[in-house]
Amino acid sequence: MAGMSLAAPGLSPLDVLNAKTPTMANLSDASKAKAKTASQDFEAVFLNSMFQQMFTGIQGDGPFGGNGATGVWRSFLTDEYAKSFAKSGGIGIADQVYKTLIAQQEARS
Repeated sequence: MAGMSLAAPGLSPLDVLNAKTPTMANLSDASKAKAKTASQDFEAVFLNSMFQQMFTGIQGDGPFGGNGATGVWRSFLTDEYAKSFAKSGGIGIADQVYKTLIAQQEARS
């Protein structure tokens, strides 16, 4: 995730981290919903990467036995795990990304 910038133009990263909860008065419900969806999707991508690492090198019997389709089915499994975790609260990344997205939108308003 190198090279990723979370701060809005005109705000330093410390401004975003130290900001109180934005008022969100000028933001529409659609904007808030879009920011929430984007933040959950971001967390799901991160979690998917972590879950893929969890399964690296696992071989064996069962539904994921060592045949050629193992990688495909594991990718589906890790993707669903990640979406499920992110949707049910995740590990806190989505909350922080949501706050940052809202702060960026407020700064531009």
